[in-house]
Amino acid sequence: MPGVSAAPRPLSPAATPEGTRDVLPPEWAQREHLRARLSGLFSAWGYRGVEVPSLEYASAAHPQDARAFKLIDSGGEVLALRSEFTTAIGSLVARRFPQGPFPVRLQYSGRLWLRAQTSELGRLREFQQLGVELVGVETPQADAELLHLAAAALREVGVEAALEVGYPAFVDAALEDAGLSREARTALHAAVDRKSGADVDLLCAREGLAPDLAATLHTLMDLYGGPEVLDAAAGLARGERARAALEHLRRVAALYGGELLFDLGVSRRYAYYTGLTLSAYAPGLNQAVLGGGRYALEGGLPGAGFAVGLERLRDVAARALAPEPEVVLARTLADAQAARAQGLTAELAWTDDLAELQAYCAARGIRRQVQRGQIQAAPGQEASA
Repeated sequence: MPGVSAAPRPLSPAATPEGTRDVLPPEWAQREHLRARLSGLFSAWGYRGVEVPSLEYASAAHPQDARAFKLIDSGGEVLALRSEFTTAIGSLVARRFPQGPFPVRLQYSGRLWLRAQTSELGRLREFQQLGVELVGVETPQADAELLHLAAAALREVGVEAALEVGYPAFVDAALEDAGLSREARTALHAAVDRKSGADVDLLCAREGLAPDLAATLHTLMDLYGGPEVLDAAAGLARGERARAALEHLRRVAALYGGELLFDLGVSRRYAYYTGLTLSAYAPGLNQAVLGGGRYALEGGLPGAGFAVGLERLRDVAARALAPEPEVVLARTLADAQAARAQGLTAELAWTDDLAELQAYCAARGIRRQVQRGQIQAAPGQEASA
């Protein structure tokens, strides 16, 4: 007598850790589609794919050290889960491409983890990014290439978004030109980046700054718009650092040739970014779908790149994505192969019990089946066919 298998017991639901989430089939397929489209585009531009370890040595010098998940291995080493890609790619370049040839163009894709949640990431502590890094050169042409590639990436996935360009070091240079000490500049950067006039006024009063300096800070916060912003910023560029920043931006904009928005009040992570920054905002979304900029790796090697948040991109691009192929039930392997040859997704019947197949098709939303090579109504769907 053949054994009778008991029906599987449903698993008891369990909550996922805070800041993590399950990804269900429709979203998973959409994300994989977006990843494949962008990876193919990056490859066509010469950016070769790499993978870096999810575990890395913890370091106080890491830009995300304070927010990284950390653990101690059996040998006593403090390790951290990967919390951003740029540092990991920089380490890979140092290990594997110490002599180049430069520029080195690389692309990546994978998960990141942060112990502390941030509103910038939609409160997620586990999320996915893909992106590119252009390492070893520091020219206007290299920055323009990244702008072109960012625009091409958005077009590739059907997202309309404005490209915004900043230059955090310009804010610091303009403040220096205005006579502010390093300590005063450090205190004011965050307020300028938030574009909080009230905080700027409060800090100016606390630091005992002259009213004309406060007016300069308010002007900096308003430097947002088209190419005319560069002309307005010239009045604040009294020193060599600030003038060089504006000249670089003009050169990059001319090489790019497309529409750009300039936000010269961007002061976020000014000590990290050594030059141009870029971001892209889609209509109706207050967080960037793409962001990056120019930096210096350990040892001074220049680099620049951008990353795309896959969760956010999927939310923006989902409306333009094609629906999933129709799913049909195939009664035999030959039927399944015939259906797939027609571009359908075919699930293979696992039983001859028509009642069981009918219940499954109703629950799964399968309306058609393939039997003896013919497409017909699925079990239980005959009346509505």
